[in-house]
Order: sequence, then C-alpha cells, then structure tokens
Amino acid sequence: MTSAAPILIALGANLPSRFGGPAETLEAALAEVAARGVRVAALSRFYRTPPWPPSDQPWYVNAVARVETDLSAPALLALLHAVEEAFGRVRSVPNAPRPLDLDLIAHGTLVCDGNVVVPHPRLQDRAFVLLPLRDVAPDWADPRDGHPLDRLIAGLPAADIAACEPLPERSPGG
Repeated sequence: MTSAAPILIALGANLPSRFGGPAETLEAALAEVAARGVRVAALSRFYRTPPWPPSDQPWYVNAVARVETDLSAPALLALLHAVEEAFGRVRSVPNAPRPLDLDLIAHGTLVCDGNVVVPHPRLQDRAFVLLPLRDVAPDWADPRDGHPLDRLIAGLPAADIAACEPLPERSPGG
C-alpha cells in the first residue's frame, strides 16, 4: 500500500481491562494485532475524548494505527473482532462502554468488500478518529468522494475538535 491509500484501524477504550487502564489496553491490543501477523507501521498519539454520542459514561482513549497486511478487509475485520473478544469486549447495545473497540477505518482505496463497508461509514463525523488519523496519514483522502482529510476535519464542529485532547507522549512500556 502507498501512503496515500493505507490500511487504517481506529482504537478506543473507556473501561479498564486485565491489562490496565484504557491506554495500557490499547498498547496491549496493538501488540496482539501484531502477534497475529498484522504489522503496525505507525501509531498516532493517544487522545482523551468524550463518549459519542454524549453521555455520562467514562471518557475514551482513542488512537489510529496505520497497518500493513495481506489480509482482505473481511479477514482483517474478523481478526479485529477476535482481538476485541479476547480483551473482554461483549457486544450489547450500540455505543456501550467497552474495554476495547477496534474499527477498520480504511483498507486502501477499497469502498466495500462484501459485508464490510470501508471507509467506516461515520468516520467523517468523528473528531476522535479524524484527528488521530492526521497523525499517521496526513495526506489521506476518502476514496468515496476524494475529500482530503483536512477538509473532513474542517467540517467538524469546533467543539468536537476542542474536546479531543492529545495525551502526553508515553514512553515504551510506560
């Protein structure tokens, strides 16, 4: 894949897991994804973000990873769901708090692959995806309509952008 058409995974957590708090869970999840054969080429900063839609649940830690794999979109999504399950995610109601959320945001220039819809159908509405995405693929453009990432970010409400706070850089393992 070229840098203009990467494979992108969004990560999020707002509940602790057996690995620790949300940030530690995201780090452990990335290690597990890599152990299953998906190379993590780049990782965004971690961001502290409010729940979406707004609610009284705990705030999230979110990030985006640019990965390299020969897996198809459906196979990669199945792998991500398996990792979520291994980390204690139980799918109940939409937008419920969770120890881990892994979303396939984009798979190159692919727009749809069977039952997998990529790019993620709501990514253009989510500052907690677009801002970390800029860290790892600043030149990315939505293959559905060609809109560049900066245009998508500019279309977000200012309050949504302001609410996504980059966390201090973490040292490896800390």
